[in-house]
Amino acid sequence: MTDTPTTPTLIGPKLAEMRAARATVAAVAQITPIETSRFLSDIIGSPVLLKCENLQRTGSYKIRGAFNRLSALTAEERSHGVVAASAGNHAQGVALGARELGIAATIFMPTNVPLPKLEATRDYGADVVLSGAIISETLAAAAAFAEETGAIFIPPFDHPDVVAGQGTIALELLEQVPDIDTVIVPIGGGGLISGVASAFKQHEAAGGRPVRVIGVQAENAASYIASLDAGAPINIPVKPTIADGIAVYRPGELNYAMIRDAVDEIVTVSEDDAARALLVLMERAKLVVEPAGAVSVAAILAGKVTGTGTTVAILSGGNIDPLLMQRVISHGLAASDRYLTMRVMLMDRPGELARVAAILAAVKANVIEVLHTQHGPDLQITEVELDITVETRGPIHVEEVIAALRAEGYEPKLDKRRN
Repeated sequence: MTDTPTTPTLIGPKLAEMRAARATVAAVAQITPIETSRFLSDIIGSPVLLKCENLQRTGSYKIRGAFNRLSALTAEERSHGVVAASAGNHAQGVALGARELGIAATIFMPTNVPLPKLEATRDYGADVVLSGAIISETLAAAAAFAEETGAIFIPPFDHPDVVAGQGTIALELLEQVPDIDTVIVPIGGGGLISGVASAFKQHEAAGGRPVRVIGVQAENAASYIASLDAGAPINIPVKPTIADGIAVYRPGELNYAMIRDAVDEIVTVSEDDAARALLVLMERAKLVVEPAGAVSVAAILAGKVTGTGTTVAILSGGNIDPLLMQRVISHGLAASDRYLTMRVMLMDRPGELARVAAILAAVKANVIEVLHTQHGPDLQITEVELDITVETRGPIHVEEVIAALRAEGYEPKLDKRRN
């Protein structure tokens, strides 16, 4: 990434092409709303607004780039049909876009794709093929299908038409938030941030307002940080992450070059950060956002973004499997000290468990899980081990609970595996 905020030699789609894409995309995409977050504004000390692409048709920004690419196909190309590979959001964008344009679509999805995403893609009229345990295998199967059938492959991020479609978000923001100073953008393959960053930098070069662009990746899938350090796109091992929508093992070639030249900073967030962000958005903003779409907010909560003027966090998607949501909420509650799991040694005599329960009740800590055993490996013959999880109101309440137990002679040990 360069230190110079603007340059006339940015590669990729030009601003005029993004404006043309906006007119094209308007046939299917909504102008998504802007919401103000007082909670996040208080954290960084300046206004924070949320660009709600989680409320977009198909539940994510992906419809913009997919439809722009599909619209650019010739009649001959459309007659061959299209194929794409995706774990969810791109699949739905291609499926809806193809339906609107009367193009036959085949979507390859991983065999472990969440049922809601699979059903949504089928409901948009695409023929879905389950192939591969991981997305790289799914992509290979889709590429082979394109080679065998002549279907046109619609890439998720590494194509100028896709990038131009995603860049339409920046054009909306310039109208919706005229005083914008900073935008925070999730990064997977890089299609979204490359379009957004390029649009802002080209607008600035033409005499417009300068906008600082900050990208966010999951720690377990930070392909851009590794690639920028290496000076070229490289493959990285992707570790499991709840932000599966941005778990991309290699940057796009076009996207890498655009991000290198136009993005000001890239930060990473942890799994706990992403879970906390999802919980904050549900509780404070009443918005359902998938973990990948919430990493922009996670960066604020983690202190990775500070003192940046009027800031917009793009919420890139809201397609989350209810089962994953249940797990992420629980994880977020633990990460926010709303669940406290601890181990307490008790004397093996009647009434000890009731005594602990009374202490917890007195400080209004609600017990949600208990394991009482005489068979722990470190127990004395006169002791029992109590593993207990309680619901708390946050870090201060956690300290009150621990202090109350210690005042009665107990020495709780926090279970770091679960807190």
